Amino acid sequence: MRMLFSIGAVLVAGVLAGGDVAGIAAPGPKFEPARNQPQRQAADGDAQSVDVELILAVDVSYSMDMDELAIQREGYAQAIQSKEFLQALKAGPNGRIAVTYFEWAASTDQKIIIPWRLIDGPETADAVATEILKTPIRRASRTSISGAITFAMPLFDEDPYHGLRRVIDISGDGPNNNGSPVTLARDAALEKGIVINGLPIMVKEPSYSTMDIDNLDYYYEDCVVGGPGSFVITIKDRDKFKEAIRTKLLMEVAGRTPERPVVRVADKDKEPRVSCTIGEKIWSDRWGR
Repeated sequence: MRMLFSIGAVLVAGVLAGGDVAGIAAPGPKFEPARNQPQRQAADGDAQSVDVELILAVDVSYSMDMDELAIQREGYAQAIQSKEFLQALKAGPNGRIAVTYFEWAASTDQKIIIPWRLIDGPETADAVATEILKTPIRRASRTSISGAITFAMPLFDEDPYHGLRRVIDISGDGPNNNGSPVTLARDAALEKGIVINGLPIMVKEPSYSTMDIDNLDYYYEDCVVGGPGSFVITIKDRDKFKEAIRTKLLMEVAGRTPERPVVRVADKDKEPRVSCTIGEKIWSDRWGR
């Protein structure tokens, strides 16, 4: 089941107060450990075992302005260093996770910024955050969410660590308009037991020049994310950017899912609320190809 959140209603209050990550501030759903997420076998006492193998796939297409790209980078770095993140980390059965961070744009344009890294405490968290921030910011053309998912899947096979869960985290401000259909890539990942979460960025009014769409959150929920416990956190306020990233990472590290999920309008036997090929159509209408 997939969940959709507005970041304004999702704050991990227990963590922010120095307590357990299990509660959040009202109004909003209550969180509990994910009971239905796929669990992979890990040997007892295996030094390579981690609670989650987490791929952070970050949009750097031209529709993202330089300010958004900078805030996005800072948001991930600060979230990884936060006391709330470190507390959630230590609450896991292994007390450590494996993370890789790459940027994407067109179907053939993906760049790994952080190869697989183990985060098991403040020192390793600081090292990853520093590495994220020191990399020059770049922008590139086109938006291929399918390309990002396809690129991400084999990275799990290269990971030297063995996670109880495998998660791809996709952030972006527009629909797929390049490469294969996004649903094909999503379904291929789900068949491998991979969970996909989404962070649709909706801080600007939709514009013809940037090929943005209305209801990007619906698009992400119906066309991009999937797997047990998958969720969408929507950013509609630039000031909430960093807060959203932190909340998302806390949920992924802690393996939390909402106790009262939002009921999806588009079920498996219904049409998506937003066409899953809307980005390709906009591109074709605009450029004639």
